[in-house]
Amino acid sequence: MNPDGAAQRLSPLLRAVLGNPLPVRLRAWDGSGTAPGEAAEDAAVVVLRSPRALRRLLWQPGELGLAEAYITQDLDVEGELADALRTVRGTVRSRGPRPTRLSTGDRARALVTLLRLGAAGPRPPVPALRASPAGRLHSRARDRAAISHHYDLPSDFYALFLDASMAYSCGYWRRPGDPAYGLADAQHDKLDAVCRKLGLRPGDTLLDVGCGWGSLTVHAARHHKARVTAVTLAREQAETVTRRVRAEGLEELVDVQLRDYRDIPPGTYDAVAVIEMGEHVGDAEYPAFADSLRAMLRPRGRVLVQQMSRGSVAPGGGAFIESYIAPDMHMRPLGDTVSLLERAGLEVRGVESLREDYVRTVAAWHRTLEERRAEVVRLAGEETARVWRLYLAGGMLAFEEGRMGVDQILAVRADADGRSGMAGGVR
Repeated sequence: MNPDGAAQRLSPLLRAVLGNPLPVRLRAWDGSGTAPGEAAEDAAVVVLRSPRALRRLLWQPGELGLAEAYITQDLDVEGELADALRTVRGTVRSRGPRPTRLSTGDRARALVTLLRLGAAGPRPPVPALRASPAGRLHSRARDRAAISHHYDLPSDFYALFLDASMAYSCGYWRRPGDPAYGLADAQHDKLDAVCRKLGLRPGDTLLDVGCGWGSLTVHAARHHKARVTAVTLAREQAETVTRRVRAEGLEELVDVQLRDYRDIPPGTYDAVAVIEMGEHVGDAEYPAFADSLRAMLRPRGRVLVQQMSRGSVAPGGGAFIESYIAPDMHMRPLGDTVSLLERAGLEVRGVESLREDYVRTVAAWHRTLEERRAEVVRLAGEETARVWRLYLAGGMLAFEEGRMGVDQILAVRADADGRSGMAGGVR
């Protein structure tokens, strides 16, 4: 072992920052590695392929710098990525709520070490996949660009890891311990649960706001004979759903519209579904959005909102998510969303948490993405494959650790006499 190797010189810096022994092993571009026993033998190996990884962290400290080093292959992880992230987060949590405080001398010595290892130099180029939203926050043009950034990848890309229904939202795992029960079953059960909670009957009108790749639209029309208006802001999704509807022979029951939710006129729909679209509305805009949901319903009509939640820390999901996956996304605590729906004049009739279901859902997506990695790279490129690998591994942990939640909120627009049309609970 070379005592002057890059890994040996970095190891004490990382121990000081973490306030704990290293939870992973290090291997650097010069062939050096941390000493045996410094981390568990089966710990993941973090590989620094170039001094540029350190330069990225100097220019962009924290989560985003690490993510971009990984995306560009300046940094890699040998072993299961989710396990490595889980181990590092556990180490950080174990030091308590207060971050490790480095003295001025510690910071100076750390900077000297990094510079001697080649971290000095111009800012490395930002990966081309980083979003750069422009214009007023949640203006129509900016929302369209933000949605396009995430959803206008070819539908063939999403088909590589989603089930046949193309449901890109949390499944409903009714038999999680049954090896014969998989993702497709969980998504079918989720779609059926949504239709059941909305009380859909043949001929009922359903507005699917943010229809995604058409999973609920097709399911409601095919299995419940509902007349569905499917709305999306993503052109690729609108075209894909239109093709699916034609292939299923459901043109008489489904109307696909490419439009902003703000352009949907008030209506008399029997039911409205918002499946993981409300996160893209924005904080200041959500009260008006909730008002519009009520305005779209007939008296005694129902709305089901399936939405992710988060506390006050990183309501957009964090620097990586906001820069590479869902720019301008905003999540709030569940109670805040319920309050906003109630203030809009909707009566909330039931809330069901699906947090553990999302752990299983994202794990299934991640597993399939790993199995089909070569196809992902051929279709979308290495950087896209790495962005999504990091996104799914990190998202799974966020739900696993309770940093994010997801819930189905069922509400009704009672009539002028206060009648809901519901006998109590969900029928």
